[in-house]
Amino acid sequence: MRLIVVSAGLSSPSSTRLLADRLAAATLDHAVDAELEVIELRDLATEMAQHFVTGFPSARLAAALDAVAAADGLITVTPVFAGSYSGLFKSFFDLIDKDALTGKPVLLGATGGTARHSLVTEHALRPLFTYLRALVLPTAVYAASEDWGESGLERRIARAGAELARFMAPAARRHAAPDVDTAAAIAPRSLTGAITSVDPTDGFELVPFAQRLAALRAE
Repeated sequence: MRLIVVSAGLSSPSSTRLLADRLAAATLDHAVDAELEVIELRDLATEMAQHFVTGFPSARLAAALDAVAAADGLITVTPVFAGSYSGLFKSFFDLIDKDALTGKPVLLGATGGTARHSLVTEHALRPLFTYLRALVLPTAVYAASEDWGESGLERRIARAGAELARFMAPAARRHAAPDVDTAAAIAPRSLTGAITSVDPTDGFELVPFAQRLAALRAE
């Protein structure tokens, strides 16, 4: 399996690359046989501009586009600019073949200076990859400056990585029952399979809805 990371950070080092690396590590915790490749878009900025003008990609840019098309799983991380993804990030995916991401599992990530931009993954990134017919994972990860070092961010990263690893797995494994650790990382579920915040192993009593409804009628 091939795991491709696309990072649109402009500085070195950057919080965008840091988030990308942590998401990749969380995914590899569950997909240990995956091969990892990181594409830094800032290194391809000039070549992307030339491609828009000439219509022909350089060998290095063509290799990056081919790597994304051939990936079994994709992690994309962008800094927030003017309330949305960066122009560099959008330019790269403008060059991707319109069918290259069809059905491909994609984990979304973004970084910004304030929590006020935390919905950028939903109002900007998710529609973009839905348009490209990618399989966009339920959990997206946004990291504001104050999030670094907080346990909440680490939990979101772990959950997102487990989701991506599960969807990267071959179809036979993907449709099999997940192992306990992966299932817990994706979402806790009740004895009926519904998502819940209660751990079913804690010994709580599950009362069927029909029984609850009958008790209300009796009152």
